[in-house]
Amino acid sequence: MEREYTINNRPGACTNPISLTAKKVAYAVQDVGQQEAEAGYVGRSNSVNIGPKDVSPKSRARSLHPLDSICYPRELFRDWAAGTPRLTYLQELLRPDTTTGKVHSILSHDVFVVIRSLAAFRLTGASKDYIVIGSDSGRIVILEYNPTKNVFEKVHQETFGKSGCHRMVLGQYLATDPKGRAVMIGSMEKQKLVYILNRDIAARLTIGSPLEAHKSHTIVHHCTGVDVGFENPIFACLEVDYTEADQDPTGEAFNETEKVMKTSFPKIYHGKWTYCFPGGTDGPSGVLVCSEDYITYKHIGSATLTVPIPRRESPLEIKDRGLLIVSGVVHKMKNSFFLLLQSEEGDLYKVTIDYTGDTVNEIKIKYFDTVSVASSLCILKSGFLFVASEFGNHLFYQFEKLGDDDDSPEYSSKDFMMTDGERLNARVHFKPRPLENLLLVDELASMAPLTDAKVLNLTDEDTPQIYALCGRGSRSTMRILRHGLEVTEMAVSPLPANPTAVWTTRLTADDPYDQYIIVSFSNATLVLSIGETVEEVTDTGFLATTPTIAVQQLGQDALLQIYPQGIRHIRANKQVTEWRAPGGRQIVRAATNRQQVVIALTGGELVYFEVDESGNLSESHVTKEMPGNVTCLSIQPLPAGRRRVRFLAVGCDDNTVRILSLDSASCLEPLSMQALSSVPESLVMIDMPDQLSEGSLTTLYLNIGLQNGVLLRTVLDQTTGQLSDTRTRFLGARGVKLFELNMAGNPAVLALSSRPWLSYQMQSRIHLNPLSYDILEFAASFSSEQCLEGVVAIAGNELKIFTIEKFGQVFNETAIPLTYTPRRFVVNPVHKSIAIIETDHQTYSAQEKKKKLKEHGIKDNAENELDPAVFGHPRSVPGKWASLIRILNPSTGETTFRLDLEQNEAAFSVAVLNFAVEAGGLFLAVGTAADLTMTPKSLSSGFIHIYKFVNDGLSLEFVHKTPVEDVPYALLHFQGRLLAGIGRFLRIYDLGKRKLLRKCENRSLPTSIVTLHNQGGRIVIGDVQESVHYASYIAADNKIVVFADDKSPRWITCSAMMDYDTVAVGDKFGNFLVNRLPQKVSQEIDEDEAGSKSVGKGYLHGAGHKLDLLAHYHVGDVLTSLAKTSFVAGGRELV
Repeated sequence: MEREYTINNRPGACTNPISLTAKKVAYAVQDVGQQEAEAGYVGRSNSVNIGPKDVSPKSRARSLHPLDSICYPRELFRDWAAGTPRLTYLQELLRPDTTTGKVHSILSHDVFVVIRSLAAFRLTGASKDYIVIGSDSGRIVILEYNPTKNVFEKVHQETFGKSGCHRMVLGQYLATDPKGRAVMIGSMEKQKLVYILNRDIAARLTIGSPLEAHKSHTIVHHCTGVDVGFENPIFACLEVDYTEADQDPTGEAFNETEKVMKTSFPKIYHGKWTYCFPGGTDGPSGVLVCSEDYITYKHIGSATLTVPIPRRESPLEIKDRGLLIVSGVVHKMKNSFFLLLQSEEGDLYKVTIDYTGDTVNEIKIKYFDTVSVASSLCILKSGFLFVASEFGNHLFYQFEKLGDDDDSPEYSSKDFMMTDGERLNARVHFKPRPLENLLLVDELASMAPLTDAKVLNLTDEDTPQIYALCGRGSRSTMRILRHGLEVTEMAVSPLPANPTAVWTTRLTADDPYDQYIIVSFSNATLVLSIGETVEEVTDTGFLATTPTIAVQQLGQDALLQIYPQGIRHIRANKQVTEWRAPGGRQIVRAATNRQQVVIALTGGELVYFEVDESGNLSESHVTKEMPGNVTCLSIQPLPAGRRRVRFLAVGCDDNTVRILSLDSASCLEPLSMQALSSVPESLVMIDMPDQLSEGSLTTLYLNIGLQNGVLLRTVLDQTTGQLSDTRTRFLGARGVKLFELNMAGNPAVLALSSRPWLSYQMQSRIHLNPLSYDILEFAASFSSEQCLEGVVAIAGNELKIFTIEKFGQVFNETAIPLTYTPRRFVVNPVHKSIAIIETDHQTYSAQEKKKKLKEHGIKDNAENELDPAVFGHPRSVPGKWASLIRILNPSTGETTFRLDLEQNEAAFSVAVLNFAVEAGGLFLAVGTAADLTMTPKSLSSGFIHIYKFVNDGLSLEFVHKTPVEDVPYALLHFQGRLLAGIGRFLRIYDLGKRKLLRKCENRSLPTSIVTLHNQGGRIVIGDVQESVHYASYIAADNKIVVFADDKSPRWITCSAMMDYDTVAVGDKFGNFLVNRLPQKVSQEIDEDEAGSKSVGKGYLHGAGHKLDLLAHYHVGDVLTSLAKTSFVAGGRELV
């Protein structure tokens, strides 16, 4: 089945074929798990529209997905994605800091489409990359990063066909020519297009008309560009032809097709991925085809070389289980290159080749290290490896060495020579070990996949927390999310008394770091020197017997101390010049910069000072009497190269803020005024880069903190001094104190109320986020060699130094590691403990693992066991389950009780309930299935376990378990009894001495019950295929009657009752909808005590009444949890 395509990008070019290979269909679908719910806030002010319509950007919730990444010049570009297709809402550009080893997000952008693929390419001779995106929009889009605006700019947008994520819609695959001359976009079946890329006279990127490379009856599994230097571009594709299989009703032809396919190259078995070797002057060219259990080198006119993939040496290995490569990266160095491949177990392999000219002599493979399973790998030239994890946090490693001198065995293709068409069946092994070649330096939080979440306040804090179950297998965690930026505490030092204020200062204008920390008390001032240690100093010139109002580094090398009785001007030679407040009056407020000083005296008089050319602090002859007492002052920041600023802000106790001029011709003259709702507590004027400007223009903001806990931010016109565009935000019950800081290279404002808040600029947008930290009284910026952008603050009688690193992450998370994939959790409402059920398929339970090791004569030595969080649990055969029940203390994060389920049981549902017949105790009900096989579905028995909470809710006591005929996927406390969804049966159980007693049953549900909710006697039932049903429990007749259902069948994954008549539902296809029972029907059902109207004549082969659809929104992700809650006490409820 030889196929050739001609792709000529210049006249007279020679013809080269697009090489095609085949792949086994059975491994087209990988288990990607479930996806997580959205968390956080990312809004953008600029638009990149790559969808079918022009849509202006809006603030949108940010999904934390696994990500794909590619190499950008000194940066990483990633799309948050999961599964196939990769469901994506925003692009994110990351920049690693090679000094600290941290990865920072410099740009994130909502793109309003489902990004299915992306790639980077660079035109020949160019200095930067372009980004090409394949999405569900029916368009191919090329983006360029503009570092000046910090935005993605659309360079080209070409429409090629239909929109959507379908098997014959282009966008699933992207492959670029290594020289940046062409790009191929392909679908999962049949269709492929090639676009020629070029430059015009102005060196702008151009894109030509597409060239078709379609072939019917083929399934495409991977595409890659082949590096052929500057010859015509070649693309290699892994395909399988299903022509014969489609015409054979017996399925035998399909089985044959799975095993062997012939294309341009002979017989590729179970091929999954292709990676291209450098070509031209950099290498021999060709592609590496990664198949099940082995890798193969292929190139036109070259010999085929094959080497097996090393497997872990383990007594628990399943002999007939294949091993697949799931990700990889090619890294070119100055005179060599290598590949890093990763298996589905997470093991990294280093692949090298020995070649002479264009002839490859052998390929070698050896074990390198083990990291979490990645959807993509990216090696940076600075010596770092970015692992875009498929599940859990994304990891950033530094290369310690390249694995050339370790003890891992290396395997060569020379030892596994084969004839064409022969399949390699050799097995080679290695012994896994902890990291030797890589060093973990940073992590990026990811909650994928998220299986369950609830908004609760179990630790009695000011705001509720989000408790979420995340991850898969041994990398699973419970995340506790608190609204606020994460704070890293650097130092805490107790003080002899409660201070009132703190400042930091440099000694000269050219000092790179702060030299002094000045702490003011009610009757004294303490000066601390910053060095390797922080020590008290006394020969600084500061007056230590009085409290301090303000401190400033003045002029070139002087210091300024303002205290109630006067001002001390301290020169570099410790010469002190003092200015005394006029008779009987004191200084109450002050505002300073390096050249100007303004003080407010009792009674509301303002006095202005300025540093003259000789460095002396000169008093202006102009004073100003304010109409009330001055409560706060702020002076405009002094830009570099200027000696004077124009504006002074004054807050008075008459609930006003006034802007005064500091020009020499109109000194202290009023320019504008703004009335306030309360007395101003503090003021800060700050210059921030203009969001709409491409240059160095800034916007001057006046931040106003009021005594009623409200923060105002208003724009101050730098020409007229007028105030406009005022924004307000309530921060807390205490008055707001404001302090200017420097964060992420830009000015920022720290606001202290009942909790600290930070206003900062990131990605051309101003953010205001709380800090997850203690209540602070006073703060100042802090800069040292060890902490470049820190904060020194006062909390009670303690001096704290901390820093903020993860800007833009509005939630601060605490991760508690779990053992298996968490399914559901419930909360003990009395003792506030958490019960979690964890279940994994094809995993050995703890008891089964010990048994297997004992059979091989191996003792289970926990000290020598590799960390399961990195290496995972050993795989078992299908139909084997590992499951446990865990009780967690949310305050400490400690597991207080753990029960491993035996007899191959898997837990799927859990509920907390109190039985009416057993007063004075809470019980935990757990639904399990024994010997469950998913396809085809079979089980030996289902069970409902009953446990009693003991030891203040921190432990469980087994009561009994009741066998049932199907899997109990849903359990609910219902009127002092247990409501259980067992397959398609809905039952009510009561507590018995030896097992549960069946009291009531309904068998009319269509397929399988997955969710249950109730209010009073009304029950809302979620069916796995047939959407939601409404039922009533008729107590007089002891029966459950289904009286309403949805008009449309939906594959329900989660639901939540909004009110007595309304339910919100999420399904497997990413739809969120709200259904409501008509009010008239609801009243009739409630008034019908006998239930005669409930069991009326059915309608449309269902219940007698139908629900109304109120809202329908496509989220684009599988919904796993819904809850109605409020994030603020007394605030509006939301879902």
